[in-house]
Amino acid sequence: MDVLVTGGCGYIGSALVPRLLEAPEVSRVTVLDSLDDGSPRALGATGLGRTDRLQFCRGDVREYDAVERAMAGADTVIHLAAITGAASTHDRREETFAVNRDGTANVCTAAGELGVENVVLASSCNTYGRATSTALDETTDPEPLNPYAESKLAAESILREAAAEHGFDGTALRMSTNYGDAPGVRFNLVVNHFVFRALTGRPLTVYGDGSNWRPFIHVRDAARAYAHAARHPGRWSRFVYNVGADEENYRIDEVAAVVREALDHDLEVTYLEEQQPGPSYNVAFDRLAETGFEPTTTLREGVVELADRFRTTDRRAAPPSQP
Repeated sequence: MDVLVTGGCGYIGSALVPRLLEAPEVSRVTVLDSLDDGSPRALGATGLGRTDRLQFCRGDVREYDAVERAMAGADTVIHLAAITGAASTHDRREETFAVNRDGTANVCTAAGELGVENVVLASSCNTYGRATSTALDETTDPEPLNPYAESKLAAESILREAAAEHGFDGTALRMSTNYGDAPGVRFNLVVNHFVFRALTGRPLTVYGDGSNWRPFIHVRDAARAYAHAARHPGRWSRFVYNVGADEENYRIDEVAAVVREALDHDLEVTYLEEQQPGPSYNVAFDRLAETGFEPTTTLREGVVELADRFRTTDRRAAPPSQP
């Protein structure tokens, strides 16, 4: 199996690529990345430059020729490349759609032209918006609240149509909110942000009253899910899956409590109730169980691990003030 990973130098990609290279049936992994947000250093642990099983192509998914060149010879594509940071995309709407929607169109067109067998799309539970009910499943109508979620939903539609037209397997993974340590770690994610602030003696800042729901998944489990869907497409027979665990749905103020308890810190939590807290969604993952995949890391375990890594590693990147 030859696998193309778009956006492979990013947060999830830095955890995914080594896992793919460990799989006995994967003969080659090609990473396509523009390096606008990621860095080849994120692939350092994979032995980049020391194995011909890993190839890197610098290119932008908005450029069809770059996508087609990188995809040549691939059997499977894991499409991670995207503009992320949902809240920030309000100020980057055109760019967000160009990358997330139009880039997906390029990936799907090239997959059809080159005879790719399987395309796995990184989508998001953020598409559900602000829901008053809990245990949202894949039959729930999404109500996206930001350009990131809107563009991810549009990308799903493009993949569904292309898979039907060209006859390849297409699967959209609506991923829970990621957290945890990885070579390409991001600080603008709520759990990572909270842990960093806790370790530097700063209050945890919560927009709104902290009652909004989010499901969480460790980046390592997210990488496992993408690898599983790529390697075992027959087990992922439905088009869309929520990816996470029922017990990993937390209110944001509960996340703050987990960080406080796990780190044994008497932390101050500041609530900015006049600020918009963003989407709120409590998600069900019954369909995921059909695939045989399940996450293995709990939020508390991930927080402790991340804190240990922050304490022992020189993290020079300065996190933003609020995720």
